[in-house]
Amino acid sequence: MRKTERRKAQIIQELRRGHALKELLKHARMARSTFYYHLKQLQKMDKYATVKLEIRSIYKQNKGRYDFRRIRDELQNWGYTINHKTVYSLMCEMGLKNIIRVKKYVSYRGEQGRIAENLLNRDFKAYRPEQKWLTDITEFKVHDRKLYLSPMMDLYNRVFISFTLADRPTLQPVLDMVKKATEKRQKISNLVIQSDQGWHYQCPQYQCLLQEKGIRFRMSRKGNYQDKAVIENFFGTLKSELFYLKKYQSIQELKNEITEYIHYYNNHRIKSS
Repeated sequence: MRKTERRKAQIIQELRRGHALKELLKHARMARSTFYYHLKQLQKMDKYATVKLEIRSIYKQNKGRYDFRRIRDELQNWGYTINHKTVYSLMCEMGLKNIIRVKKYVSYRGEQGRIAENLLNRDFKAYRPEQKWLTDITEFKVHDRKLYLSPMMDLYNRVFISFTLADRPTLQPVLDMVKKATEKRQKISNLVIQSDQGWHYQCPQYQCLLQEKGIRFRMSRKGNYQDKAVIENFFGTLKSELFYLKKYQSIQELKNEITEYIHYYNNHRIKSS
């Protein structure tokens, strides 16, 4: 009986990050005092018992994408004082491994042009929203079909304010992405959008759309990864944490999971920056 109650306490502790303790205790039909008693006993048996529960919870919530350093950061956000070496040791003890497979990432390159200067000049810090946005396009392949992701990132908080997914690398998805990013923003002042020199961004329709909205546009130097490192790094992370981990059966399945991942990236994933 006591082992059953102790196991209940462990489960409740694991679920506390996403649910109110009062509701969990009510559902488990366990008194608060009983819960804390078993929690204390678990801590006596293993001083890292509670931390292990938290580590496992963080690991599951992020689908194994977090390595020991990011889990350490999350634990510190929750008030735990613990270093990365201890977290690494505990994860090894529990058999938890980062599932990410790192592959070399090569981005889409457009034709070289001289449409706009490189205004950002690798300065990726923004001190307010809608000051600096960054955009690019990346390609995915599922069987004999391709999918193109075109996102817009606000460098102030490194979140994506809009994106489009398209089966063909045409201009329209890029225009739609800009419209989605600006449709709820009536007043935009002193905003700069940086891109590479891809043909989409050299099109007069794209440039006219930005000019109509009072947005300045700038382009990175041809073939220079460092000029758009932030969004290139995101593409590498997206592919390592999502695309490379399974074989997709359809473009629609991949679209659904990319949409879900961007929501996760914007709202839950820790950004080391």
